[in-house]
Amino acid sequence: MNNVFTIAIQFMVILLALSVHESAHAWMAERFGDPTGRLQGRITLNPIAHIDPIGTVIFPIILALIGAPVFGWAKPVMINPLNLKNPRKDGIFIAAAGPVSNIIMAILGIVFFLLLKNTGFIGSIYVSGRIAEAVTILLLNLILINIFLAIFNLLPIPPLDGSKILEGVLEGEALNAYKKIEPYGFIILMAVIYLKVFDYLASPIINFVMRILFYG
Repeated sequence: MNNVFTIAIQFMVILLALSVHESAHAWMAERFGDPTGRLQGRITLNPIAHIDPIGTVIFPIILALIGAPVFGWAKPVMINPLNLKNPRKDGIFIAAAGPVSNIIMAILGIVFFLLLKNTGFIGSIYVSGRIAEAVTILLLNLILINIFLAIFNLLPIPPLDGSKILEGVLEGEALNAYKKIEPYGFIILMAVIYLKVFDYLASPIINFVMRILFYG
C-alpha cells in the first residue's frame, strides 16, 4: 500500500509540476506579445490542457514502478515568433520560464519542509504518524521531481528548453553548427539517459538539497 500511495503522490506531483512548467511558458510568451498559448488555454494549472499521453502519463508511471526518478514532459506550448519583437532574445526568457518555475516550486517545497521540521510537525507526538509521513512524502516528491524537471529541461539538447536558450545565445557559424544536431536530438537525449549522464549531473544537486532538508 505504501508503494501505491507513493506512486499516486508522484503522479499527482508530476501533473502539477508539468502544468506549472507549461503555464509559465505560455504566460511568459504573452508578456512578450504572443497570446497564442493563452488563446489555446495553456495558462492554467488544469493538467488536462497540458497532457501528453506518453510523456505525462505512461513514462512517469513506468519510472515510478521501477523506482527511478520520476519526470516527464507535457504537450509543448505553441509560440508564434511573428508576435515577438525580438524572437531570439525573447525566446530565451520564454524557454527559461518553464525550468525557473520548477526551481521556484522546489524552493517553496524546501522552505515549507524546513518550517514543518523546525516546528516539530514532522515527527511530533501530537500528529498522527501517518499524516506526518504522508506530508513528508508529498513534500519530498514535490521538491525532487521539480528539481529533476528543471535540470532535465535545461539540458542543451533539442527539443528541450536548454536548447532554445542556447540557440538564443549562439550566433553565426556556431548557431548553424548547433542546428545541425536537431534531427538527432531524441537519440542524443536517450543516450544521455541510458549512459546515466543525467544522473551524474543531477546527483550533486540532489545530495546538496537532501543535506539541507535533513541536516540543515
